[in-house]
Amino acid sequence: MAIMRPASTLSLVLNFAAFQLGWLVCVLFTNQLAAVAALLLVLAHLRWLSVFPGPEALFILLGTASGALLDSLWLGTGVLVTTPDSVLAPLWLVALWALFMTTLCHSLAWLGRRRVLPFLLAPIAGPCAYWAASGLGAVQLGDRVITTLLLAAGWLVLFPGLLTIRKRFFPGLV
Repeated sequence: MAIMRPASTLSLVLNFAAFQLGWLVCVLFTNQLAAVAALLLVLAHLRWLSVFPGPEALFILLGTASGALLDSLWLGTGVLVTTPDSVLAPLWLVALWALFMTTLCHSLAWLGRRRVLPFLLAPIAGPCAYWAASGLGAVQLGDRVITTLLLAAGWLVLFPGLLTIRKRFFPGLV
């Protein structure tokens, strides 16, 4: 049985706000300084918001690697294009995954307690984030329909998979 811990409303709001701030910094600046800012937010999260920083850091690393691999696949196949052109996820995009992973044990943890919701939301919310980043000039996307379907498929697999890993291997984090 998982050890449940009540999260304060303030910690959930701070986690969500830090993710939103980090996302905006990363997609507006798309450079190493943006990546450093995002990683500092992750470290601050682990220091001040995480109840179990060691296991959560491991979960964040696992999810960050998974997300970076998926983004690298999309970059390698031309679904996503960054400047400069790369087949590997740039550091700012990797840092963005680390920031996102902090939400899965905090402000978005509730999604893991709903069996169907991650499968419904992930294929919508994931592509929307990429289209928003595209609108701000962080990435370029290909054909609207094909790109959206591919992004949705990737998120349909990855997001529920990350929630399952969290539940099975890191039950104390929720």
